[in-house]
Amino acid sequence: MTLKDSADAVLAGLGDLRSELEDVYKDLHAHPELGHQEHRTATRVGAWLRSCGYQVHEGIGGTGVVGVLANGEGPTVLLRADMDALPVREETGLPYAGTAEATDASGRRVPVAHACGHDMHVTCLLGAARLMAAAPGAWQGTLVALFQPAEEPGDGADRMLADRLADRVPRPDVAFAQHVLPYPAGQVGTRAGSFRSAADNLKITVYGRGAHGSAPQAAIDPVVIASMIVVRLQTIVSRELAATQPVVVTVGSVQAGSSGNVIPESAELLVNVRTYDEDTRRAVLAAVRRIVRAECDASGATRPPRIEEGTRFPPTVNDDAVTRQVSAAFSEMFAERAVAGELQSASEDFSRIPDAFGTPYTYWALGCADPAAYEAARRRGTVAQDIPVNHSPRFAPVLQPTLDTGVQALVTATLTHLGNPTAPRQGAR
Repeated sequence: MTLKDSADAVLAGLGDLRSELEDVYKDLHAHPELGHQEHRTATRVGAWLRSCGYQVHEGIGGTGVVGVLANGEGPTVLLRADMDALPVREETGLPYAGTAEATDASGRRVPVAHACGHDMHVTCLLGAARLMAAAPGAWQGTLVALFQPAEEPGDGADRMLADRLADRVPRPDVAFAQHVLPYPAGQVGTRAGSFRSAADNLKITVYGRGAHGSAPQAAIDPVVIASMIVVRLQTIVSRELAATQPVVVTVGSVQAGSSGNVIPESAELLVNVRTYDEDTRRAVLAAVRRIVRAECDASGATRPPRIEEGTRFPPTVNDDAVTRQVSAAFSEMFAERAVAGELQSASEDFSRIPDAFGTPYTYWALGCADPAAYEAARRRGTVAQDIPVNHSPRFAPVLQPTLDTGVQALVTATLTHLGNPTAPRQGAR
C-alpha cells in the first residue's frame, strides 16, 4: 500500500464528514474561550475523541486534552492543535461571529474572539482523528491527538508538560502542527529549518522626578527618557545588525502619568524582541539593556531602570529530514497548492512539547484567505491593506477549502510515518 493508497483510504470518508465538521467549526467560532478557560471546547473535544475510540486524558495542565489511538505495532505520531482565543472584539460580520466576553487573568472584563484561527486548528484535528480511527486498515502504529490550551499567553505547553504529559502518552517518533495564515485557502506551505521566531517580552520601568507641568526644570522627566529609549531602540536593527539578519524590536506600550500638567515619577515600556537563534537573541537583549541604562544615565534618572523579563516563546525550527518527507507528500497530495513557506516573525510554543520528548517535528502554514480576494489584492498591490491578518478583529478563515485542506494535510503528514502498514519501518516499536 503506497502513501497515496493509505491517504485515499483514510480520506474517503471526508465527504460524509464535511458538513458535521463545518457545524463544529461554526460552533467553536461562536463560543471562543481565553487561554486556561477553554472548558467548553475541551469538553467537546474529549467527547468527540471518546466517540472515535481514543483513550482520552483530560484536564492536563488545566484544560488540555489528549487522545491516544493504538493500532498495532509501529511508530507514534503526535498531532497538536491549540484551542484558545484572544481578547479581541470580532468585526467579521459572520453569522456565526463570536460575541463572548470573559474575565482575563488580570481581572478585566474583555471581549473574546477566535481572531487567530485556533478554532480551525481544533476542527481540522478532530476531523483527522475521526478519519484515522475509521480506517484502521490503512495505517499502523499509534496516533496521539493533543489539544493544547493557552498558546497565546505562551504557557499552555509548559503547563501540560509540568502536569506529567510525558507520563500519560507514549513518546512520539515525530510531531506535527499547522497554523492558518493569511495566504490563499487551499495552499499548504512547508519550510525546513527556522520557521517561526523566538520572542522575548520585557517590562521596563524608568524613574525620574515628578513636578508641575509648568516647571520642567524642577523635574527629571521620565516621559522624555522613555521617548528617547523608544527612538534609540530602533537603531539596534538598523545599525547594530547585518541587513540580512532577521530581527524585530517592538515597543508595544508606553504608559506614564495621568494628567497633561503633571510630570510623573516614572514611565513604563513593554518591549517585544523576536529573533531566530540564540547568539542573536543574547546580543539584541544585551543591546536593549545597554540602551535603556544609558538613556537613564544621560538624563540623570533618580535610580537605575527596572528591567523585568516576561513570557518567552521558543523558536520553531523544523527538522530538515521530516520536513522534506512531509513536503514531498504534500506535493503529491496538493500539487501546485503545496508551496514553500515563508519565514515568520510571529512566535509559537508548540516546539516545547516535541523538544521535551526529544522528538523531531515540522510545522506548516495553512492558507485561509479567500483565494479570489487574495488574488485581486495581489494584483492591486494591496494584500497588506486588504487581507486581514491573524489577531485582527476582521480575521476569520474562509470555511472552505481551508477546512478540507487542513484535514487532508494532517492525515497526509501522519501517513508519512503510519501509512503503508505492510512495509518494514525504521523506528517501529
